[in-house]
Amino acid sequence: MYAQAFTVSMYNPTATNFSPLPHFLAPCTQSKSLLYFSKSKSLYCNLVKRVSESQRSSRNGNGHVVVNVWREGSPMENDNDDGFYIRRCVELARKAVGCTSPNPMVGCVIVKDGKIVGEGFHPKAGQPHAEVFALRDAGNMAEDATAYVSLEPCNHYGRTPPCTEALIKAKVKKVVVGMVDPNPIVASKGLDRLREAGIEVTVGVEEALCQKLNEAFVHQMLTGRPFVTLRYTISLDGHLSNQLGEKVTESGGYYSILLQENDAVIHSSTSVAENPSVLSSKEPGANQPLNILLAASPNLPNNIPPALNAEATPKLIIFTEKETAATVAPDPNQRAVETVVLDRMNLTAILEHCKRQGLCSVMLDVRGNSTEFDGILREGFEQSLFQKVVVEVLPVWGGSDVFKNSGLNLKVKNLTTRVSGNSVLLEGYF
Repeated sequence: MYAQAFTVSMYNPTATNFSPLPHFLAPCTQSKSLLYFSKSKSLYCNLVKRVSESQRSSRNGNGHVVVNVWREGSPMENDNDDGFYIRRCVELARKAVGCTSPNPMVGCVIVKDGKIVGEGFHPKAGQPHAEVFALRDAGNMAEDATAYVSLEPCNHYGRTPPCTEALIKAKVKKVVVGMVDPNPIVASKGLDRLREAGIEVTVGVEEALCQKLNEAFVHQMLTGRPFVTLRYTISLDGHLSNQLGEKVTESGGYYSILLQENDAVIHSSTSVAENPSVLSSKEPGANQPLNILLAASPNLPNNIPPALNAEATPKLIIFTEKETAATVAPDPNQRAVETVVLDRMNLTAILEHCKRQGLCSVMLDVRGNSTEFDGILREGFEQSLFQKVVVEVLPVWGGSDVFKNSGLNLKVKNLTTRVSGNSVLLEGYF
């Protein structure tokens, strides 16, 4: 069974005083799709418009182009079945979450006479693509079958041969594609090659779901910049917290999954010193993210946890300014620690460094001493550097200084959530 996930907008946080950083939360009051931010969406729509005639057409016997446009809700033979198999492709693709960057996650299903005869997904950059594994699985049954793939098959030689040629060689009859590849060296060229070989092609089935699957890859291809997720925690009375909820860092917890999904995570030096265990995803077999520390404090060398000496610990990059650079030199005995000195601590320079390393997705984790993020957050919103926001709400009332100083911290029981319009409502009991 396939359970489709959905996203909802945040509740309006402006009703509460979010000290100590009220200025950075205001932009979160707007409802935003997690598929794309507005600029990327418009760029992608232009791309689709430009290639739509090519990607949704086939040639008849007279050499004329016959356009078959698939639209959500339009009558089309077996459109429900097409959607089912594309959703299965996405399910397969997600088996490689956190392992394919800078490549996208892709799944492929081969169907013949109403039955799945082959399946595959792209497991890792440099390894064969999803279509190759699915065709191997199908064997001779691929001939005259329909191939479903979540992303347009490639038509160029990279670290692997073109998937279009593999599909043509297998003599598939039809190819159903979830979305066009936004990579300029691919976009529509793979579809054109398949049609030239006489293969029927349909594009745009479950397109939004396929775009969501590879939102970071799409954003990076369209803008040249990493996809940035802003994550923070608040208490029920609307104050920032440097705590994480129970079990969220364990396998299956949302925070552990975020670490697996992102290529890099930006931390404050204090948050790492207080809890170094959150540097690593606990998902089985997960590729660990690159950890980036903002060295706003000259005491950072004393704060770097000994655990960073372990071979299994992910690589660490320390970003610091010239004024503190001499004091943040890491212990030479520590493994995989790099220091980058900036004239001024800024998010643009950090993201540019990530871009040069081929990283597609970065999470800014606002924990620890939140004042370390003050300038970074302001810059991020002013320069539209954030694409997504994840907010954890702790079942605790008492985040303000008044409650902290009094030692009063109220736990809320039976906390539930529901959606009302564009708002998320929380209900609980003291």
